[in-house]
Amino acid sequence: MLTSVPRGTKDILPDTIHQWLYLEEKIRELCAKYGFNEIRTPLFEHTELFLRGIGETTDVVEKEMYTFEDRGGRSITLRPENTASAVRAYLQNKLYADNNLTKLFYIGSMFRYDKPQAGRYREFHQFGVEAIGEQNPLMDAEVISLGADFLKELGLTDVILKINSVGCPKCRPVYREKLQAFFKDKFEHLCKDCQSRFDRNPLRILDCKNPTCKELSVGVPEITDCLCDECADHFEHLQHHLKAIGVDFVLDPRLVRGLDYYTKTAFEFKYTPLGAQSAVLGGGRYDGLIEECGGNPTPAVGFATGLERVLLALETQQLLPKNKEKCTVFIVAMGDKAKEPAFKLLHELRSKNIAALMDYAGRSMKAQMKQANKHNAQYAIILGEDEIDKQIATVRNMNDSEQMEIPFDTLIDKIIFEVNK
Repeated sequence: MLTSVPRGTKDILPDTIHQWLYLEEKIRELCAKYGFNEIRTPLFEHTELFLRGIGETTDVVEKEMYTFEDRGGRSITLRPENTASAVRAYLQNKLYADNNLTKLFYIGSMFRYDKPQAGRYREFHQFGVEAIGEQNPLMDAEVISLGADFLKELGLTDVILKINSVGCPKCRPVYREKLQAFFKDKFEHLCKDCQSRFDRNPLRILDCKNPTCKELSVGVPEITDCLCDECADHFEHLQHHLKAIGVDFVLDPRLVRGLDYYTKTAFEFKYTPLGAQSAVLGGGRYDGLIEECGGNPTPAVGFATGLERVLLALETQQLLPKNKEKCTVFIVAMGDKAKEPAFKLLHELRSKNIAALMDYAGRSMKAQMKQANKHNAQYAIILGEDEIDKQIATVRNMNDSEQMEIPFDTLIDKIIFEVNK
């Protein structure tokens, strides 16, 4: 239908846009404090970037990507996440040339063909950060701290941070063998997706949402028992750094995240009142992704959060900001004689950076005052035939209903004075 949006998308209307602007303001202020710079990447990329970057055995690649062939015969995909795009931009534009450490953040639309539900859409919006070029676990701790500060500054409580290490290419094969041995006699009871993952990437079985697969994985060996010395040391230092800055966390050896590029650190912030959709922010380290995308071996760590999910959490705790439409002056023009002087006054007020509105439909004074209230106007300037003849405007303070008469030649200056006093 031409009168409805595609399933899994939504309009962000004027009565809620202030909520999004509030989040974006918080994000930009926080990232400035942490030294992260904003980047904006295209909404679509060459499909190969996501196949190599995200991993062909992930649900995102296998089931959720919006992929199409353009008129030049190239396979193009709407970005399902932004880390791969940020890495591509980092390499293509040689952002590594000026600094060993590059710290980026982004806000934008992502696209996944997923089942729409509360807080989850097919077009959704993410805020994410990427710190590229530093392998010290202090960098992991800083990124996690930024995520914790973001949720804390929004006022969210009941948030639990879960962390894990998913190892590296050196130690993960050991865990892979243990997983395959554990699930071997359970293979025929696994869902079709997990049967496919058994040989290709058995770690993905731990991320399956199928209730049967979850039940079959009870008692599975823990990956932290298989970590090499380097990964174990990295994870131990990360925990020490988080404790040092007062960031509470829970160890979760089953946490693997949904993308193949993660190495070592994986983490998730869960807001428990959201139930099954409780993950509000998550990320980890991806030391092999830059090399996978054609660059030199480069360590990196980051996170992403779905803003729809964050807004849902804020709504649950009644923390959404109220809409404070800024209208300093509403001009009430009564009669045809007042329309042109009112319109001229409207222009003059705006030229002095005063937010001003007026009614063009010639409604009654009662209806226009109602409009002034709806727009939260501080002052109403009333112009009728008498005011035009006397060259004096009636100004009403909308907070206390006090009125004063002000000559036209001093009206602008008086309004500016009243607004700034």
